[in-house]
Amino acid sequence: MTYWLMKSEPDVYGIKDLAQDGTTLWDGVRNYQARNFLKEMKPGDRVFFYHSNTSPLGIVGVMEVAESQVVDPTQFDQDSKYYDSKSSPDDPRWHTVTVVFVEQWATMVTLDQLRDAFSPEELLLVRRGNRLSVMPIEEAIAQAILKLAKHPN
Repeated sequence: MTYWLMKSEPDVYGIKDLAQDGTTLWDGVRNYQARNFLKEMKPGDRVFFYHSNTSPLGIVGVMEVAESQVVDPTQFDQDSKYYDSKSSPDDPRWHTVTVVFVEQWATMVTLDQLRDAFSPEELLLVRRGNRLSVMPIEEAIAQAILKLAKHPN
């Protein structure tokens, strides 16, 4: 199985929103490296849901990629903050995925816990200066994160 991590601010769209909606289009990513990671995703891939720009920061649950290679419609919407005037329906610049809710954890795995458990080489998230909203997670690291979620101490 392939694992990823995607960030969202809980006051914009959090794990509780996804739990209520069941599925969502992960739109608005406007970083080329993050976009390229989105393009690599396949249906069935598991994704850690990370709450950013809050306190504390951390992983709060899991979602699954339901559909990949989805054209992000916000790039064509002139009223959207994600509008891209250089993109066109014939040649879209931004693709994304549709995700479905899998589970919300009883306890967040905080960024501090992740920093204690993993080196920057193991987990891109803990690398100083990393601001990516989408990133791959190696299988062994993903399994260790899942263990942290089930046994936080």
